[in-house]
Amino acid sequence: MKTLTKAEEQVMQYLWELNGGFVREIIECYPDPKPAYNTVSTIVRILENKDFLVHKAFGKSHKYLPAISKEDYRAFTAEKVVEGYFGGSAKNLVSYFIKDKNMNTSDLDEILKLIEDAKTNQK
Repeated sequence: MKTLTKAEEQVMQYLWELNGGFVREIIECYPDPKPAYNTVSTIVRILENKDFLVHKAFGKSHKYLPAISKEDYRAFTAEKVVEGYFGGSAKNLVSYFIKDKNMNTSDLDEILKLIEDAKTNQK
C-alpha cells in the first residue's frame, strides 16, 4: 500500500464518510473556502492511479468508491508510525503518549482497562 499526501488523505476521509461520491459531493464536504473542482478531480484521479479508488460511470460523470477500507489504511499508517518513530515498539508509542502528552487520569484508567482486557483475552 502506498502512503497518501495530506490532500489525498483528506479526499479519502470524505469518501469513506460518504461511502463513495461524485467530485461535487466531495467538494461539499470541505469547509469554506472550498477547493476548485479541477483540484479535487486531479486528486481523485491520482487516488485511482494509486488503487485507492474505483469508479462507476454515469454518462460523463463518475462516482468514486473507496477500494481500500478506512480500517486497512489506519492499520497501515499506524504500523508505519510505530516502525518509523518508535522502533517498531508499541510500548514505546504508549510510553510517548503517557510521558510527553500529559494524559489525564481518566485516559490512563482507560488504557489500563484495555491492557487488562487484552491480558484476559490472551489467556
